[in-house]
Parts: sequence; structure tokens; C-alpha cells
Amino acid sequence: KQWYQRRVRVLNHMYLSPATATLNTVAQDGAGARGNGGAFTEEFLQQHFDDFFEDIYVELEEKYGPVLELNVCENLGDHLIGNIYVLFKSEEDASKCVESLNNRWFDKKPIYAELSPVTDFREACCRQHETSECTRGGYCNFLHVKACSRDLRSKLGLENFGKGRNIKKKRHRSPGGHRRRH
Repeated sequence: KQWYQRRVRVLNHMYLSPATATLNTVAQDGAGARGNGGAFTEEFLQQHFDDFFEDIYVELEEKYGPVLELNVCENLGDHLIGNIYVLFKSEEDASKCVESLNNRWFDKKPIYAELSPVTDFREACCRQHETSECTRGGYCNFLHVKACSRDLRSKLGLENFGKGRNIKKKRHRSPGGHRRRH
């Protein structure tokens, strides 16, 4: 088989952050969820996302096969909001997943899953967002991928799971092998 395979599955508009929900029906129990001024705290939003990410990741792995990448968009544009992009190890697993999920519902809405020819997210992700410098904000047409917490990545054994791509920070080394101090 050629490398170009339809292994990515798109789940359209599946994740909705409480911060972007137009109706505040998500997490109305409030127990520490809202800080000053009624806004959700960063801790609450991250925990909400981690719970969602863990549920989705575990179900996909258990029911359909090994997941190589799981990217959840935090963009605000209608065509990207809440989209989930999954790269499975095999085309067969992706096809099985699409067939099954298109007959299911999530959060009282039908799931719309489809195959995509994209096999590499590096070019689709906003590099400025990765460094917190995107001037277009949530309406950027490049993917703004939300990352799960380090604790969750460790719990799930996903230490190298990144934000759309595996980014390794380069360490500057001096000729003697010691780290340079800046």
C-alpha cells in the first residue's frame, strides 16, 4: 500500500468548551468552576477538556484500534469549531470507526464522522498558535489544537502525544557538553 491512505477521521463539531458555549448549560453545578466575573477558571476548563479527551481516546482505542494522533480544535470558526481529527494506525480501523460512529449520538446531537486524505497535521496546524502568537485568534483557518494536560498524557501513556505534531524543544549545548546558561 502507498503511504497516502485515508486514515484520518473527522468528527465534526463534537467538542464544545464551556467557555465558548452560547448557552451556559455545561457544568452548571459551579463547584469552583467560575472565578471572578462569572468566567470559567483555567483549571476548570482544562479538567473539562481532559475528561472529554480521556473518554474519547479510550473509547477509540478500545473499540476501533490504535490511535496515533488525536487532535481537538479550539477554533471558533463554524467550519472548525469542536472538530476532532484522529489518525489511526490502519485504514481499516478508521473505516470501521466511521461506519460505527455515524450511527451514534453524543451530547444529544448526531455524530458526523468522515474519512480524510490528510495523514500529516503539521501543515494544517497554526504555528503561531503553538507559540501563543496567533493574531487571528479563534477564527484562524489553521488548526488551533487544544492539548490535554501532562498528567493525562502520562496516565494514558501518551508522553509524546502533542498538539497536532510532536515538537521537541532543542537544547542549546556548549562544546563541552554542558547546558549554556542565558
